[in-house]
This record gives sequence, structure tokens and C-alpha cells, in this order.
Amino acid sequence: MSKPKVAFFDFTSCEGCQLNKLNFENDLLDMLELVDIVEFREAMDDKADHYDIAFIEGSISTPTCVERIYDIRRRSDILVALGSCAVSGGINAMKNLHPADEVRETVYGKDKYLFPSMPVQPVSAVVKVDFEVRGCPMSAPEYLQIFKSLVLGRKPEVKDYAVCVECKLKENECVLDKGMFCLGPITRAGCEAICPSFGQYCTGCRGVVSNINEKGAVDMLKQHGFSVKEAVNRMKLFCTNELESLNKWGA
Repeated sequence: MSKPKVAFFDFTSCEGCQLNKLNFENDLLDMLELVDIVEFREAMDDKADHYDIAFIEGSISTPTCVERIYDIRRRSDILVALGSCAVSGGINAMKNLHPADEVRETVYGKDKYLFPSMPVQPVSAVVKVDFEVRGCPMSAPEYLQIFKSLVLGRKPEVKDYAVCVECKLKENECVLDKGMFCLGPITRAGCEAICPSFGQYCTGCRGVVSNINEKGAVDMLKQHGFSVKEAVNRMKLFCTNELESLNKWGA
């Protein structure tokens, strides 16, 4: 029985999620026993015509990106978005907050019209995405769980509850009670609360939960001396393209 053909592709991003995969160390050899990696620019030059599973890092920000992702989707049975840029647009999407000509001129100066550009979009805004691995960079344990599930023909578990749940399970002291700002109450879990577990606040890199309790979030922030406006401004770092769902907060 042939092994699944797997490919990795990068779009507009720092490529940190791809490099993260090369750091799996003890797991890497086991992964290679399960699949044939047929394309992976960070590690090899080989090419293929068909992929059982294609992993996509990076956001869609140019017409060329659109053409490439259409082609990859056409040749892939399963397509997985990796990391904040691919899932929601990530930090790249902050450019959407400014006029397009202003952004191009800031980056390219007098050559701004030589580089076609467009508003930054997640991969799912252009083609069908079957599964997502969130985070900046992506969560390695979550990636391994999804990778193994797909290779074994199982449907991966999708977590859609707040990072606070994982903090409670780890018996962490709430960083909000320490006077720190934290977006854990509205950010999707799956990272095992790695930032609060090491004394840092949640930056919201995994995007917002789908069923935000707006009133509860507002009340919680006020109790800790923070405004809703500050929360939304901080969410712009990773979740510019998801902020529309927060407009009802009145920020």
C-alpha cells in the first residue's frame, strides 16, 4: 500500500511555521515513515502533480498568490492551513487597515506600481480549507495531532473554546489577576496555554472563538481595569480580518 503524498507550500509569511516542522526532532523520522513528502521548498527540490495532503503557510496578498493557491487546491485531496497568516491573515493583515497606495509607497517607494498587491486574505477566503492549525507559529503538538489523524484517515479534533480553559486545566494563576492584559478569554485554545504557563499574556495569535460571550468578555475586562477599545486594538496584531465580529462590542 502506497503512503500518502504530502506537500508543504509557503505564501506571504515569515516561513516560521515551516521551519517549526523541521524542529520536530524525535517525531520527524516517525512522520517520514508514514508519508512521502513530495514537495517542500525548505528541504527539497522535488515536485509532484498530485497531493493527498497539502499544508499551506502564509496569507494571500497578491494576484500571483491567488493563481498558485487555485492550482494547489485543484491538485490536493485535503488542504490544511498552517499558522495565523494562512488561517486569518495574521500580522500581514494589518496592512488592510491603511490605504493600499500608502502601503505600497511605504514599502516600495517610487517603484510601488511594479509590485501588484491586494488586501491580505486568509487562504479560506480564496479556496476551500479542510482543516486549520492555528497560532504564530503554529502549535507543534496540535500540528502533530492533526497530521497523525489525517494520515490515519480520522477526522482531527477541532478546539473551539477559550485558552482560559487550558489555563484552568494547568492550574495556572490568572495573569489578569496579576495586573497583566490577556486575550485568553476570547482566544481559541489548542496551544496548551503556553504563554500564560510561562508568565506571559495571551496575544490572541490563534484568533477568536466562534461563540464569543461579548457581555462576559466586556464585564471581565472592565473588572480588571481594561477597556474594550484596548482589547480590540490589541487584537489587530493578529486578527484584523476577524475584527468585524467584534464590532458589536462598540469599540
